[in-house]
Amino acid sequence: MKQVEKLIQELNQQKLERQTRRHFLMDCVSKMGGLALAPLMFGCDLGGSKSGSSGLNLSERDLNPLAPLPPPFAGKAKSIIYLHMAGAPSQLELFDFKPELAKYHNQPCPESLLEGRKFAFIRGVPNLLGPQANFAQHGESGAWVSDFLPHFSKVVDEVAFLKAVHTDQFNHGPAQLFMQTGSPRLGRPSLGSWVTYGLGTENQNLPGFVVLTSGGKTPDAGKSVWGSGFLPSVYQGVQCRSKGDPVLYLKDPDGMSRDMKKNLVTAINDVNKEEFNAYGDPEILARINQYEMAYRMQIEVPEVMNINEEPEYIHELYGTKPGAESFANNCLLARKLVEKGVRFVQLYDWGWDTHGTDHDGSIDMGLRNKCREIDRPMSALLLDLKQRGLLEDTLVVWGGEFGRTPMQENREGKTQSFLGRDHHGDAFTMWMAGGGIKKGASYGITDDFGFSGIGEQVSVHDIHATILHLMGFDHEKFTYDFQGRPFRLTDVEGELIRKIVA
Repeated sequence: MKQVEKLIQELNQQKLERQTRRHFLMDCVSKMGGLALAPLMFGCDLGGSKSGSSGLNLSERDLNPLAPLPPPFAGKAKSIIYLHMAGAPSQLELFDFKPELAKYHNQPCPESLLEGRKFAFIRGVPNLLGPQANFAQHGESGAWVSDFLPHFSKVVDEVAFLKAVHTDQFNHGPAQLFMQTGSPRLGRPSLGSWVTYGLGTENQNLPGFVVLTSGGKTPDAGKSVWGSGFLPSVYQGVQCRSKGDPVLYLKDPDGMSRDMKKNLVTAINDVNKEEFNAYGDPEILARINQYEMAYRMQIEVPEVMNINEEPEYIHELYGTKPGAESFANNCLLARKLVEKGVRFVQLYDWGWDTHGTDHDGSIDMGLRNKCREIDRPMSALLLDLKQRGLLEDTLVVWGGEFGRTPMQENREGKTQSFLGRDHHGDAFTMWMAGGGIKKGASYGITDDFGFSGIGEQVSVHDIHATILHLMGFDHEKFTYDFQGRPFRLTDVEGELIRKIVA
């Protein structure tokens, strides 16, 4: 490891060079600019408490940006597990029972539902498509759930349904960005980044925001859905894997001792600290923290990401298979992560885009198979969190980026070989559980065909406002200064959904 030792010597030499008279004079000049720019770089407002620095007199939070912080007011939840079904599952086959739609199955769609509407693929006059699942009421709440989700039907009294969620985006990428960042365009911080920025994390040996994916692909919008946007990059999601090494390059190469690694990280960060003193760039602080976090993660991550030692009844409950990459494994990992103090765990499961273009994308067969993959583990997650006393302060959120149409897709005006539904943003279903959510509640209702919300409707900004409230934030006051003005997750909209808060 002579190359490593040589690198450490070079880094120490750079540190010494900064102590020359020439560098001292350069520092004086650069710091004057830093004093002027500091308010722009460090501006923030957590809705009652300042966590950024107003200059270069650094706070403990600046030096450790993931240090835990109390919320402005007492939140009901301490952590979040967000289950995003990428591709948009059909609410009409899962939760939104529409017997009237069944009566008009295969009849031409009324013109009133088509006039002035834009669809991703539907052209001309499609036929209505009745529900392709059997529904029944379950639990004391009497919630309607289809036979696609037999396990979930047993835990419905733990959740609150949002039956009339709407979005103005009908393509996957922009809709996923909107659902996760509050904007359909690139550049905004994700929900997980906002929460981690505001609260830090309770375990300094693990990332505050962890992302797990299943289904074989990442979301259509790419990794920007868990990006930090204009927030410091230390708050972006860290993607882990349920198969193989949980984080790439987690293991050191042969011959690299723990002490040697520590000396290398120390030498690199000594230079980084000198750079920060010279230029005051907060991204340098993020870089320092990420080097140190990576060093600590080498000890903690392999243990928390290992499900092999879980008891057999837990594997039976979730339907997990150690060593596989699956939604079931990720649900169990999500429980382990929040149990260890991780603030935000995001699960993405790809494969819910049921247009009817093939068997896997059909609304009757393909969707049923996808439901088999998630039904047992997501239900087990709620039960497992509850039996461990974690559901009380862990908020679980489930949903896609939009819903599906009550009409059968007729791509280019032609009926598909398999049954499918097009993208639909006017009305779809999401649910929340734990973390201050009212058990067995249902909010919102749709028309007889499930096409539009009538009465109590919910926007994406309303969902974000409610999530932030449950974590202890007023969404209107939780801001970050960027490009000369304060930004917030909910932009200039959003209202708390009070009827689902316990």
